[in-house]
Amino acid sequence: MSLRYAVIDQEHLHSGSIPCLDYSFPMSLMANMPIAQVNVAELHEAISAMQPDKECLIFRDRRFTWSQVTNRTRRLANYLISQNLGCHTERENLLGHQSGQDHLAIYLHNGNEYLETMLGALKARVAPFNVNYRYVAQELTYLLNDSQATAIVVHSQFAPLLTEVLPSLERLRVIIQVRDDSSNELIPGAVWYEDALSRSSAKKPDVVWSGDDLYILYTGGTTGMPKGVLWRNADALTECFGGSKTASTIEDFLAEANTGLRAIASPPFMHGAGHWVSFRIWNGGGTVIVQSIPERLDPHDIWSLIEKEKANFLLIVGDAFARPLLDGLVNRSYDLSSLLSILSGGAPLSAHLKQEFQSHLPSVIVIDGLGSSEAGGQLAQVTAGGKATTGTFALSDQNHILSEDLGRVLEPGHSELGWLAKSGRLALGYFGDAEKTARTYPVIDGVRYAVPGDRAKVTADLLVELHGRDSVTINSGGEKIFAEEVEAAIKGHASIYDCVVAGRPSDRWGNEVVAVVRLRSGHTADAAALKEHAAQYIARYKLPKAFVFVDEIVRSPSGKADYRWAKQIASETQG
Repeated sequence: MSLRYAVIDQEHLHSGSIPCLDYSFPMSLMANMPIAQVNVAELHEAISAMQPDKECLIFRDRRFTWSQVTNRTRRLANYLISQNLGCHTERENLLGHQSGQDHLAIYLHNGNEYLETMLGALKARVAPFNVNYRYVAQELTYLLNDSQATAIVVHSQFAPLLTEVLPSLERLRVIIQVRDDSSNELIPGAVWYEDALSRSSAKKPDVVWSGDDLYILYTGGTTGMPKGVLWRNADALTECFGGSKTASTIEDFLAEANTGLRAIASPPFMHGAGHWVSFRIWNGGGTVIVQSIPERLDPHDIWSLIEKEKANFLLIVGDAFARPLLDGLVNRSYDLSSLLSILSGGAPLSAHLKQEFQSHLPSVIVIDGLGSSEAGGQLAQVTAGGKATTGTFALSDQNHILSEDLGRVLEPGHSELGWLAKSGRLALGYFGDAEKTARTYPVIDGVRYAVPGDRAKVTADLLVELHGRDSVTINSGGEKIFAEEVEAAIKGHASIYDCVVAGRPSDRWGNEVVAVVRLRSGHTADAAALKEHAAQYIARYKLPKAFVFVDEIVRSPSGKADYRWAKQIASETQG
């Protein structure tokens, strides 16, 4: 079996014209390993058969066993199949940026329905994808048309906006609506979620599940238009959802599905990290616990739920989640003795906040994870007492630094600033975009790499130094300045609650660095003090030329910085 990929001509990489050549590569060459075939649907069913009465999913007063989740997701799958949704063209007949399946949009807050919908779609051979529920009409229209969504599962509170854009949607024909606290009526032509389940069979869907069936993750769009990243779900199982990298059969996976973890993923599931970790817990036979207040981050809700449910694993997203959670431990105590580890993914976690977690929870391991929509999980840094750092990770297998021109792999100890890359099992590409797929997944000496856009070096002692995303780099006075590096230097000041760095036009420098900052309640700090603090960690040419103080930093619900907003604020305050 082989798949076809659009491969870029490296000589023309940075030119305005990018010739795409069609080559046919064996999947074993692209992945440097046997083709992964075990899929998410059959693994979940196998674990359920092994432990049907164990708790699988908890949300508020709803407690579902593994057999109950199996029953509900089969019913959803059978409803989708009854609507003629599924796989229409098998993977072997498609290019990497193409899909032969129906696509289902998940337009929901966190809740049992979100994870049920993902799993139920996979059981119907329908490709699920995430929707940012903060999108306005124009953004939502773009996303649903770009994705060619034929089905959607939507919370009632979002029904008015979906109804508004329906006339502009090209393919959407199946709408499943989830009741919530809003009083919104059923969208004309839609069906209530629970009604769809109750009228459908709980038998195993009459389809043949494949490792080639797609899982789609839409990028956040904080620096550009969102794009749908296509994954074979058998590859996503290991690279995104934490399945064993060595297992090749269901029996192999089941042998390792005995972790028994009870986990809370506090980010929205519409962010990759949130549902990645949830499926990772499921793939280990554990229990996923959903926060009771999913519309916002409520520290008391998270800490009290850990106490009540004896959770031993917590996922957060960088400083935007860490700061309020830590503040929630200052004046209130909880029994958090069950908690073993905190994982941060999706955004940088500053060293001083890692140390704060250690001071409050000395027995808890803090893990700073790095990954991307295009490559899956990549690197990690573990803090368990002692000194913590920001933006440094131990080099691990199948992670590399590529040269500036993407023509060669750099050896450890190099002086050149390169691109962080990953080999092995990777996403297939961006839906409908052959050229961007070719740019992001170059082939060097017969090996296919994912290059999501992070600039980095690797030291002689195999330590990856991450400089930041190239898409938010500021070119000032002929120097490249990475926004995330400047943010990390400023955030270490005791008065800073949050910070985002952006560039704005400058007659002298071309662009100049501006820091948009929010101070902690009851704290004061001026630009001179913040600049003096940051100068201890970064070269003076990287220091902000201006500071803008705001009451709130705009971030996505997942905690990621909105750099377009920051750039607008920086420009509006100029002069």
